[in-house]
Amino acid sequence: MAEPVIAQKGPYEAEVEAGKSYLWCACGRSATQPFCDGSHAGTGLTPVKFQAGETGTVFLCGCKQTCDKPFCDGTHGGL
Repeated sequence: MAEPVIAQKGPYEAEVEAGKSYLWCACGRSATQPFCDGSHAGTGLTPVKFQAGETGTVFLCGCKQTCDKPFCDGTHGGL
């Protein structure tokens, strides 16, 4: 299995809609960060599906090292 690529050392600010499902890129290779575009194919890594509980802004992990996938937990501060 490949290691995730650090897409950026900071979170992605994203607008989400309540009840809608999203696929967060866990591999760091997607051209549509922070969301999956299928670039993980062949890496052994898979995106993380999540459903928005409410409409608004979320901060999704850009370094792909978070312990709270898909949300930023500040891990990028130590990279």
